[in-house]
Amino acid sequence: MNGMMSLYGDLFGEINRMQQNLDQLLTPMGTAGIRAMPRRTFPVINVGSTPESIEVLALAPGIDPNALQITVDKGVLVIAGDRKSAFPEAGENTSVYAQERFDGSFRRVVSLPDDVDPSKVDASYRDGMLLVRLGRLEASKPRRIEVK
Repeated sequence: MNGMMSLYGDLFGEINRMQQNLDQLLTPMGTAGIRAMPRRTFPVINVGSTPESIEVLALAPGIDPNALQITVDKGVLVIAGDRKSAFPEAGENTSVYAQERFDGSFRRVVSLPDDVDPSKVDASYRDGMLLVRLGRLEASKPRRIEVK
């Protein structure tokens, strides 16, 4: 009976790998807009703004914050890194039947508004959430003009 279970485990694992390969083939790659993202996109992000800043919240549990690479260049924010697998090494007694948690290298690209000041960027990581706060240029902030 154990041999039969191992055969089914191998079969299900192979079908799962084939499905993942097919999904990757049919899913368009590239930069996704804020309102739409391809399937299996990691990390999932929320983008918002205040009068003082643009804030990008990336939901990235299980990431070593020291392994994250965050860059801002020419109006683009890039969040990149690597997420380690939660499974033990594949072996004779290990079978994977389903894997919905993403692991491996990732890269998210977010287009930024023209009024972002690349010298005012702050990033923090806590409880699996990465917050990147990008300040706005002083010239673009609303200011009150006194009439004389």
